Amino acid sequence: MVSDRAFIDVGAGDGADRAGGVDGDLSGDGRAAWRPLLYFSLYRCALALLLLSLVLWDVAPREEWTARPTFFRWMVGIYFVYAMLALAAVHKRWMGMDWQVVVQVLLDVVILTLTMHAAGGLDSGFALLLVITIAGGSILTQGRIAVLFAAVASLAVLSQQIWTYLLVPGAELQYPHAGLLGVAFFGTSLVISALAKRLRASEALAARRQVDLANLAQLNDYIIHRMQAGVMAVDDRGRVRLMNASAQSLLGVALWRPGGELVQFSPELARVHALWRDDREHLSYVVEPAASGLRLVVSFAGIGDSGAVVFLEDAAATNQRVQQLKLASLGRLAASIAHEIRNPLGAISHAGQLLEESAAMDDGDRRLTRIIQENSARMNAMVENILDLGRGRNATPQALDLRDWLDAFVDEFTSRRPGARSVVTTRVEPPDLRVRVDPSQLHQVLWNLCDNALQHAGEPPRVDVYAGLGAYTGRPYIDVVDNGAGIPDEELDRVFEPFFTTRDQGTGLGLYIARELCEGNQARLSLEETRGGCRFRITFQDPRRRGTVAS
Repeated sequence: MVSDRAFIDVGAGDGADRAGGVDGDLSGDGRAAWRPLLYFSLYRCALALLLLSLVLWDVAPREEWTARPTFFRWMVGIYFVYAMLALAAVHKRWMGMDWQVVVQVLLDVVILTLTMHAAGGLDSGFALLLVITIAGGSILTQGRIAVLFAAVASLAVLSQQIWTYLLVPGAELQYPHAGLLGVAFFGTSLVISALAKRLRASEALAARRQVDLANLAQLNDYIIHRMQAGVMAVDDRGRVRLMNASAQSLLGVALWRPGGELVQFSPELARVHALWRDDREHLSYVVEPAASGLRLVVSFAGIGDSGAVVFLEDAAATNQRVQQLKLASLGRLAASIAHEIRNPLGAISHAGQLLEESAAMDDGDRRLTRIIQENSARMNAMVENILDLGRGRNATPQALDLRDWLDAFVDEFTSRRPGARSVVTTRVEPPDLRVRVDPSQLHQVLWNLCDNALQHAGEPPRVDVYAGLGAYTGRPYIDVVDNGAGIPDEELDRVFEPFFTTRDQGTGLGLYIARELCEGNQARLSLEETRGGCRFRITFQDPRRRGTVAS
């Protein structure tokens, strides 16, 4: 599951994660902002360590290129101590990053210029280290500060030449060389500053794109895991890489880990997945996972060569729309039945009553008229049931506290069924269980189930009404259980068929109407057990679905 944390700030990384000079923003506290200065400090430490090693191993200074050996050794030692202190300053962040860049680059220019002077001036080659310092400072800053570094370095080199001219008799002046170095310093600072500016702009754009992509990925993850439809991603080897919470609920999977085989979660789903891989033109299938007991519509969308995204939908919503079409058709049929059958049926029944009142009727004729009356009443009841189904209105779900509602229902039911008060028992676990359903339609369904259970119960009769939550799906349910003989295997497939009945006086529409009403509430009526009594179960819609049933 994804968390409900806020999206990443789109402006992040535009300032805090970039380096700049005093003109820019160098005060970022993030590690990314300080990392370039840390690398520059590590370069300084490596250079100072190299020079110190040459001094300690007596490789330098050499008389042929070092004019002032003692001064050179002192400057190398000072440079090494300064490099360590600068590295500690960056690590501890003793001052703002912008000031550290300015101070360190200026100190680099001063110390390297003095080291160059001790080594014999421009001919020693140490002036090239100043170019590297100017380049590093230009990367870490921008605008006028980079030009300042170049100007200070040029003045330092020129001052070194003047100092050499004044204090060293017979020294060879190299003003053209110093001028060319100054041009190199300014050129380096301007070119590197321009490139660094473009690099910072690219980094800022990349950071914004990264934030946008992170937000989009988080949004997609949030949608996938919170959507009511089940979504799974299966790779080319039939291993599950993604499964959202709805898919877990619909399949009855308590826990899962990425990489598990699809057949471990649902053999039924693995079977249709294999069928889809053989025939990708067939995109949708209907399965009933044993773990959840729900009827699911499964759709596949290919990814790559053999991967697939699997979409799982509870068939209850589809069945509800089909149910509404059925009701519309039955409504038109019922109107025809009312016109074409009820009037002749009423005439037959009325004629039978008149015949029965005739004084010339013998006992045999009276028995025939009673048959007419009974069958007329039966046909009239069948027509009434069909009319009720055809006039059925759209469900208007409400949140019901099942414990209180079932207690009131059982009181009403047992008050109209003599002797049933000690027969019907109820149990609700957990006690605060709530469902969303049309109360009047649930009343009609449960009345029909309890009436059937009472008629088919054993001796002594017992009817239990249980309410609870599915172990894997988390869906509320109501079980109506009797202790009768059960239903023969050859009749199981016909239990919910219209007009199928095992009673002489039954119409065969009770269970059919009950199932249709459940479908209209996005619930499901099923026969769970047939041995030692029947267990009919009403499985209600997922409690996370808060919307009303579409009209």
